[in-house]
Amino acid sequence: MSDDTRYDWTRLVAELNALLRLKTTITGMKLFERVEDMEAIPRIRRPQAVHTADQVVSMASRLGWTVGITADDLIGPQCGAVLGLSPQDEAWRSGRLFAGVWHATVEDARQRQEALSVVPHGRYRAMAVSPLESGRLDPPDICLIYATPGQMILFINGLQWRGYRKFDWSVVGETACADSWGRALATGEPSLSLPCYAERRFGGVPDDEMLMALPPKYLPIAIEGMKALAKNGIRYPIAPYGIQNDVRPGLASAYAGKT
Repeated sequence: MSDDTRYDWTRLVAELNALLRLKTTITGMKLFERVEDMEAIPRIRRPQAVHTADQVVSMASRLGWTVGITADDLIGPQCGAVLGLSPQDEAWRSGRLFAGVWHATVEDARQRQEALSVVPHGRYRAMAVSPLESGRLDPPDICLIYATPGQMILFINGLQWRGYRKFDWSVVGETACADSWGRALATGEPSLSLPCYAERRFGGVPDDEMLMALPPKYLPIAIEGMKALAKNGIRYPIAPYGIQNDVRPGLASAYAGKT
């Protein structure tokens, strides 16, 4: 799943932090076909308790740890199924566990389960997360960036600077990790999510953060774009202009010379 490009992780993280002033550690995630390969990562930590995948990811993004797991380390099949570590079988697809909790009927819950973007089961046996700049997952399959909406829209603008494309992202609701790392791992495409209740309650994601998951190859693209935007005066933090001010001087700084 990983590409063979060599990246300077320290430089990439430093540039992203300089451009966006991120407060949360940029994290890498990697899937492994063999548990032994995951356990061979330098300074890997293995859980001593049962967790959600949200908690494991936040051990890297909030605490700076390098953590590796198998399906046995996760609570039930939901988290593991998104990562392809647990089967997406009929019992899982039925959604019965969520009926009456997140959805009015079993059929509603089934439809939600079937809407999730997941890694196909059968190939991978383990997963690891680590701060990206540590270089311990070299390369990771995807990178995870937590950012405020203001930071996130400029990151997206950076991706769209050259070779424009419209991004269409969906919202499954609960189990929103399927919108972020599930979709990015399954498709290899940038994937934005609104972290769900579980990610915020168990993973400690603050109210003001969104999550972008994407393969490493997109980071230099976003950085190049954001640097170009910054030269045009479009940069973070976005200074409020004033809702009652004449807008013309404010626009002139970026659109000078254009009709």
